[in-house]
Amino acid sequence: MPDSLRHLTLQLSRFAQERDWEQFHSPKNLASALVVEAGELLEHFQWLTETQSRELPTDKRDAIAAELADVLLYLVQLAGALGIDPIQAAQRKLAANALKYPVDRARGTSKKYNEL
Repeated sequence: MPDSLRHLTLQLSRFAQERDWEQFHSPKNLASALVVEAGELLEHFQWLTETQSRELPTDKRDAIAAELADVLLYLVQLAGALGIDPIQAAQRKLAANALKYPVDRARGTSKKYNEL
């Protein structure tokens, strides 16, 4: 499937190989780049109200989509560099969160698990 995470990972690998960029793609560098891009994503929401952040104009949504893509691409590259399957890791984390945040205690509250 051309739109799968596996396909995206292969595309990213090929892209970096063609440019001889793997030498720069250490886990540390990729994690740093990920944080930088996440900051650029957050910048689009700085100073917006909750309502404004939910009702973005098309041009702002397009700019945010580009930043989301940067975050995703670095995240996928970091996972690959570390040999981590991000889907499996996310599924394990979701299962762990379900135990930490049972519906009967967590529904409708933003409290952390140790405060429920």
